[in-house]
Amino acid sequence: MPFEFLSDEQVARYGRFPQEPSVAELEQFFRLDRVALEQVDKRRRPSTRLGWAVQWGTVRMLGVFLIEKPTAVPAGAVGFVAEQVGVDPAEFAEYGRRAQTVYEHAWEIRELLGYRDFADGEAELRRFVAARVWSTTEGPRALFDRAVVHLVRERVLLPGITVLTRLVGEVRRAENARLYGLLAERTPAETAAVLRGLLVVQEDRRVSELERLRTSPVKASGRVLVRELDRVSEIAGFGAGRVQVESVPAVKLASLARYGMASKAPTLRDLEERRQTATLLATVRHLETASIDDALDVLDLLITSNLLAKAERAGKAEQLRTLPKLRSAARHVASAMEILMSAPQATEDRLVSLAEVWNEIERVVPREKLSAAVEVIAAFVPATDDDAAAAWRAELVKRYRTVQQFIELLLETIEFRAVEAGQPVLAMVAAAAAMAKARRRYDRADVAAHEDLVTGSWRPLVFANPELPAGQVDKAAFTLCALMHLHAALRRRDVFAVGADRWSAPRARLLEGAGWEAARPRVLAALELEDEPAGHLAELAGSFAIMGPRMPGGASSGSARVGATGVWASVLEGVEGSAQGVGEAGGEGFHRGGGDLVDGAGDADRFASGDGGPAFGDDVLGPLPKDLGEAVGLAAGAHDVVELAVGEAGAQCGDVDAVGFEFHVEGL
Repeated sequence: MPFEFLSDEQVARYGRFPQEPSVAELEQFFRLDRVALEQVDKRRRPSTRLGWAVQWGTVRMLGVFLIEKPTAVPAGAVGFVAEQVGVDPAEFAEYGRRAQTVYEHAWEIRELLGYRDFADGEAELRRFVAARVWSTTEGPRALFDRAVVHLVRERVLLPGITVLTRLVGEVRRAENARLYGLLAERTPAETAAVLRGLLVVQEDRRVSELERLRTSPVKASGRVLVRELDRVSEIAGFGAGRVQVESVPAVKLASLARYGMASKAPTLRDLEERRQTATLLATVRHLETASIDDALDVLDLLITSNLLAKAERAGKAEQLRTLPKLRSAARHVASAMEILMSAPQATEDRLVSLAEVWNEIERVVPREKLSAAVEVIAAFVPATDDDAAAAWRAELVKRYRTVQQFIELLLETIEFRAVEAGQPVLAMVAAAAAMAKARRRYDRADVAAHEDLVTGSWRPLVFANPELPAGQVDKAAFTLCALMHLHAALRRRDVFAVGADRWSAPRARLLEGAGWEAARPRVLAALELEDEPAGHLAELAGSFAIMGPRMPGGASSGSARVGATGVWASVLEGVEGSAQGVGEAGGEGFHRGGGDLVDGAGDADRFASGDGGPAFGDDVLGPLPKDLGEAVGLAAGAHDVVELAVGEAGAQCGDVDAVGFEFHVEGL
């Protein structure tokens, strides 16, 4: 490429018009404000009047003056400006016949709008690009576009395209080198040596250790889960997670880790030493997190697709197997109940004895058959009717050996924490792991602290196993009950894994405290936000006041209150003035005949007097502070905002803690 990393499209649009500006761009950049119109009126020739106005909009949109080719402006922009200054667009062809006129106009506009040379804004741009490189994963093309937008917004004239591409490349390389150096310096020598050893292919293996460790499981079973838990322990043993990297943005570590996870071992071996160490450190730290997630994914799949699914199928199969016996037993009981229900009622003249009823029943169903039928029904029908899962839970208990091999290792390898609702579950799982490990028997009193979680059909399985002595707890049933509660709590995130990603607490990775204070300056610089939020809050309030009435179903007027701690907004009643009147006031960034709020350069006296516009009076608002006026004007699309004047006192205000403001504009 002729300009290093830039695309042909970026080269084509740099400092020039690649196509006709949109309507929004014409309104934003080529709508003349009152000051610009006054300057235009000072020109005598139609061509110079139109040329000056077009240059005024061109530098605001492109960030450069088209000195060499002043007429290289799309016809749509020329026509838009010509309509405002009352000149035939054809006159623009005459502009620039005298080169000195173009230079003079450029200097006048530059002084009027406060544009600076690139040399004056280069240091500021370097800080901005460096902050973006440090805080994001944007590539050089995106950084170049960010730099152009930053220069245009800060009113710094664009340099030559090679100068800007070189600056972006230099800053990006320097920041990346700083990142590699910082991570390499914080990695202990022994840890770095271990990490480099992961790139070695052992004699009895076909792949490197790194390739082996970054291979995720493809199926779920008890043995696979044990192997994954061993993988978690092995990766944690490298010590990468103990390296202090809080000052490095997580997005940069993630970017390095993606490269390390996707690259082959020979490619990583060829990297420069500091970059290699940084990449391996980020990759292994990522593997620490990914291995925990993989292990819990295996646990989730093992429970849902293996244990539960098989238990449910077995439970249904058992139900089908016992259905003929149950049907025969039910038929015998039904026949006996039919005789009992049809027995005559006792009266004063005749008594009905129990012996007579039994004789009638035994004539249809022998007593021994009826007794056996009752036993069959009692065996196959759950004692409780509040749980439809009794059958598959009973089958699930039979798979205790699968759970026994990993439940203790699970708690030893992965650190679990819980919110208040999940703490009883963690305590129960810990008790179950201890029971699974021990060989002694447990009584009901030993698990009394967890009895509230043994509900439904789990209770007879845990506390009333007929094969165990009375009062003894079934360890298998208790362990499976605890595991099911853990699984449900993990899915709800009542219980979460420390160091995981998908199975972690949603807010656990938020930056706070000293870590946030250290990262705050560069983050704010990258996002172009101020240390104090008052200006940004004012901008949000202004946006609400301007855009609220335009939203579907929105109010016809709105209010907002800005203070040191936040923004308050509400809907107001009553409307004054008209959008047409505001449009005629002629402020910058304003759509004539029904557009946006004008900026401070507009006719403040007309606003205060109510002459064709909304009545903004001191009795309603009082004077607005400058920063609030700027925010309101910017929200309206203005670019030359000084203040939003309210009457004659708009520019005079003292320090205030909070300022309320209201807009009453009909038809916006």
